[in-house]
Amino acid sequence: MTQSRTPNPGTIGRNRVERRADAAWTGSLFEGLGNVSVESQAFTKLPITWASRTGNADGVTSPEELLAAAHASCFSMALSLVLDEAGTPPEQLTVNATCALEQRHDGFRITSVDLDVSGHVSGIDPRRFEKAVQRAAELCPVSRALKSNVDMSWQAQLEY
Repeated sequence: MTQSRTPNPGTIGRNRVERRADAAWTGSLFEGLGNVSVESQAFTKLPITWASRTGNADGVTSPEELLAAAHASCFSMALSLVLDEAGTPPEQLTVNATCALEQRHDGFRITSVDLDVSGHVSGIDPRRFEKAVQRAAELCPVSRALKSNVDMSWQAQLEY
């Protein structure tokens, strides 16, 4: 007999944290619609459609937009850590992520994520800021998950 184990939502183990999202879909791919919710209830039943992925979003999100949001937020945390450990905690960081979905010969594929990173950081020059961004790219868990599967690039700008 197989026993299924349902993890406690949001449990924190010694080396593992689990988060949960649920999606529901009704109808065909092109005319149907769905929604996505997260266990934290930061959003519930956020609408998703095929049209929001391939055309005008019209106030409806897509998996690519959610991936861009995850990457931007994760990267900003990683960069904050790197800068803080260097003794130059950021006053403010902004990370804009653009996630591309492309139709290829074998179907649709997420092909790239481009990050535009800017920051107000006292006591650091542009070269050190760029090195911090490079280190954050190595540490960011979302960047690591996408590595070797998706082209990633970043531009760094230190603002004064």
